[in-house]
Amino acid sequence: MIVPIPNELATVLAILPELEQAYLVGGCVRDALLGVPVKDYDIEVFGVSCEQLAAALERHGRVDLVGHSFGVLKFTMHGGRTFDFSLPRHDSKIRSGHKGFRIVTNPAMTLADAAARRDFTINALMFDPRRNEVLDFFNGRRDLDERVLRHTSPAFAEDPLRVLRGMQLAARFDLQPAPETVALCRTIKGACGELAAERVREEWFKWASQSVRPSAGLRVLEATEWLEHFPEIDALRGTPQDPEWHPEGDVFTHTCHCLDALVQLPEWRAADSQSRIVYSLAVLGHDFGKPQTTQRVFREGRWRVVSPGHESVGGPVVEAFLARFRTPEAIRRRVEPLVTNHQAHLQTVTDRSVRRLARRLEPETIHGLSVVITADAFGRPPRPRETPPGLRALQEKAAQLELQESAPKPILKGRHLCALGVPQGKAMGSLLAAAFEAQLEGRFTDLEGARQWALDEIRRATDRDP
Repeated sequence: MIVPIPNELATVLAILPELEQAYLVGGCVRDALLGVPVKDYDIEVFGVSCEQLAAALERHGRVDLVGHSFGVLKFTMHGGRTFDFSLPRHDSKIRSGHKGFRIVTNPAMTLADAAARRDFTINALMFDPRRNEVLDFFNGRRDLDERVLRHTSPAFAEDPLRVLRGMQLAARFDLQPAPETVALCRTIKGACGELAAERVREEWFKWASQSVRPSAGLRVLEATEWLEHFPEIDALRGTPQDPEWHPEGDVFTHTCHCLDALVQLPEWRAADSQSRIVYSLAVLGHDFGKPQTTQRVFREGRWRVVSPGHESVGGPVVEAFLARFRTPEAIRRRVEPLVTNHQAHLQTVTDRSVRRLARRLEPETIHGLSVVITADAFGRPPRPRETPPGLRALQEKAAQLELQESAPKPILKGRHLCALGVPQGKAMGSLLAAAFEAQLEGRFTDLEGARQWALDEIRRATDRDP
């Protein structure tokens, strides 16, 4: 079987006469041909109405009609697995905006016409489960073998989101865009403003969580001139770097190398989806502050390129970038401190500095920061990929203090102060805040030391009072 089909789905396809003209379509066929595990199955059914299809499927599970006019049904089998079924349809652009389409289902549509409405040739492949045969009307298999991203038909231009979809597909499957596809994308770059922020965000999230070569996606945006819609990234192009430390070229080139190095790290590959997104976005934006801070200075007998303070400048820039796409706060709060602190390993490593760094990173961690710093260090070819000595020292100290995965927690709590006779209120709050600062400074490391510190503070306060 070219496309592996789950047993429960194969049974339904075999026993229901309404599914005699059912075909697997889109990503599941593409992924199977690439040898990638198939997670989601989309089935397109010809020759029946939406009502007939729903009635047939309901005998074997629950059917949720996503939209009658769209001809899309979610079919949840008794075992709990869900599959998407759809009818062939015509999509026609009637006005601007991502909702400006007229969609009409047509059960009598030919297979070739149905495939033609899909965005790229590699997604226009169909699979006939009865004959175990791939149907390829637009040379999608050839493009897949040659790693080419090519639009299926001129109708591609009706939905500008397809350019960003191309961006993330290129990154996920290491594809190069066909020249004619690049040219077509350039003609619709003015339509980017039609896209809802959430749709843009979802394409970036797929790029950030699933890429095998993230730079391929950025190069698609560059080639199609869509990079101008992301000025924070566009500004990296042509921003120089000192060749002694960055022989690879400008900041955009460096960022591409860093991203490609990131997705090869075992820590990135083992991370959950949200953490992958966080690390990718942090590496993408780690040098967003350089265009504003880069300057040439004469130092040690030659002109050098420096970017003093770029990490602190970059924090607000990456925040603005993420906010434009309505990125959830849980992700934004993790990305910004990674950008702001990505040079922390260049500072002297002490117990105090590591405790305070872990606190600044929260809710992110020193482990996450280490992933970003490593990708930054590895993105400088032809320099060898070596872990910076400062990062090794930072990791060793964090392990010693047990702060790799979390920030310090206050040792002294309100209940401890109550036991010492401190009443609840503003004074207790101030004393707790001061205690945590003292803890970060290393004035005490355990509860007994914390109590003694508090007693000393209470005594000093009493001595000051008349």
